[in-house]
Amino acid sequence: MWFGVITLFPALIEAAIPFGIFGRAVRESRIQVQCFNPRDHAVDRHGTVDDKPYGGGAGMVMLAEPLLSAVADARRAAAAAGFKDVPVVLLSARGETLTQGIAASLRQRSGLILVCGRYEGVDQRFIETAVDAELSVGDFVVSGGEVPALLVMDAISRLETGVVGNPDSLAVESHLDGLLEYQQYTRPENVAGLEVPQELLSGDHARIAEWRRKSALLTTFERRPEQLAGSSLLEDPAERARLVAALEEAKRMARSED
Repeated sequence: MWFGVITLFPALIEAAIPFGIFGRAVRESRIQVQCFNPRDHAVDRHGTVDDKPYGGGAGMVMLAEPLLSAVADARRAAAAAGFKDVPVVLLSARGETLTQGIAASLRQRSGLILVCGRYEGVDQRFIETAVDAELSVGDFVVSGGEVPALLVMDAISRLETGVVGNPDSLAVESHLDGLLEYQQYTRPENVAGLEVPQELLSGDHARIAEWRRKSALLTTFERRPEQLAGSSLLEDPAERARLVAALEEAKRMARSED
């Protein structure tokens, strides 16, 4: 998959690329990342990329022209590398919140152009002319779109074939079926007086699977109860009945621990 990142601070993106699973994917050419700086497309000799907002107000607004030129440059680069289906996504606090489902949907495209906003925002005419979607990474404000862009690329690239070493890891991660992931334990069996649940030490795969299911349900019920309504587990009647029974057991477990 190919990512083109429109950013005034390409060093911010490039500094994060070499590390972890994402870095390995880039080194193995499973993922390609190119940065495009709007300042290189400024229309004056000062490299101006922002100006005061019409109507007054605090802060500055990114100019449309340098952004449009940078996006055009990114489109040419994507086409030259053989990537044709490359929508433009603006990282914006007013965008749709990124979810695992959105990441999976974007994974179906051959590439993405991610536009990192700065200052008070970007000229609306750039959005109407060049942007296909706006994405947010949460209900909070950050100084620019670079960190959100890295989050988007990481979430999508994990779904690319061969990027995650063990594909089974993806099957049990949080949000894939509407549930948060179950609790995890490793050696030793006792830490500060806290024991590993006996089910996980039993060697009985059915008991382990059932414990993990209840753990996932309890965690979701406690932290993100609204996700239970949207779980894919509710679509099948038998699964729905089993889920309800497991949830009731999880609730009893929670009450017994109080």
